[in-house]
Amino acid sequence: MFASHTHIRALRRAVPLTAVAAAGLLGLTACGDSDAAAGGKGGGTEVVASFYPMAWLAQKVGGPDASVATLAKPGAEPHDLELTPRQVADIGEADFAVYVKGVQPAVDKAVEQHAKDKSLDAASVVKTLPAPSGGDEHEHEEDHAEEEHGHEEAEVSYDPHVWLDPNRMATIATALGDRLAAADSAHAAGYKSRAQSLAAELGRLDRQLRDGLKSCKRTTIVTSHAAFGYLADRYGLKQVSIAGVDPAGEPSPARLGELSREIKAAGATTVFTETLVSPKVAETLAREAGVRTAVLDPVEGVKEGSGDDYPTVMRRNLDTLRTALECS
Repeated sequence: MFASHTHIRALRRAVPLTAVAAAGLLGLTACGDSDAAAGGKGGGTEVVASFYPMAWLAQKVGGPDASVATLAKPGAEPHDLELTPRQVADIGEADFAVYVKGVQPAVDKAVEQHAKDKSLDAASVVKTLPAPSGGDEHEHEEDHAEEEHGHEEAEVSYDPHVWLDPNRMATIATALGDRLAAADSAHAAGYKSRAQSLAAELGRLDRQLRDGLKSCKRTTIVTSHAAFGYLADRYGLKQVSIAGVDPAGEPSPARLGELSREIKAAGATTVFTETLVSPKVAETLAREAGVRTAVLDPVEGVKEGSGDDYPTVMRRNLDTLRTALECS
């Protein structure tokens, strides 16, 4: 039998938030060229990125003409980010900000108040998908908000996880190149050239995923939270998620029972856990459904020193999916 709702909440929150709190105390952490490592370049256009995928894009497009810093600490779950007064001030003082509205409500608010005319919301330049249904965890949304020290749900009507589709990421890269070129005309050619090269690289990644997932025995992916809607939409898959857009959402025992039945009906072999969220609830579901678990990374953050970047993580996700879905 599935655990009580209170116990499920404890399982999902088994990963402590101390790392996130530490991130706020550290202020802005500069990103490296591909792995969000500490240590900024200094000089150039100062760009603030909300979390890893946007920082990776900004570093690639900005190149030697920009100094990029990220608000979320590498390896920390970005949805939980709470900004310090210093970080809010840094957003206003930076030359440019890039973020995804709907992922981090604190960042959305700070950009709206202090950087509205010098920012790019990545979700605004691509076609978005409707906000996914996350089961019945929202029945407890009010209690959850009080319990999680005032953390607010993002008030958007769409799924904000646009970076899980390389094709959309290519569009965002091009838009970012244009915006940085307008903000720093002296280096416009460099921004646009790097954006074009990055868009081509992301196009190649998109083709790899499309070719790798075009012929699979099954198409249903069961995920920890509803982060993979764009990937599923792009490559002909169906996402069934334990939690909604916010990974902090906690499903009821009834919802877990429903998910177990869906897994069996779909013939799914795997429940996918994540890198930055406790796997306990997903493991419980997999055990009840009699299937295995595997890691499917939403690329919301990479750990320092891992050597990972957006393309390597997405290719690893492809390998994981091909195994679980039995693709030829």
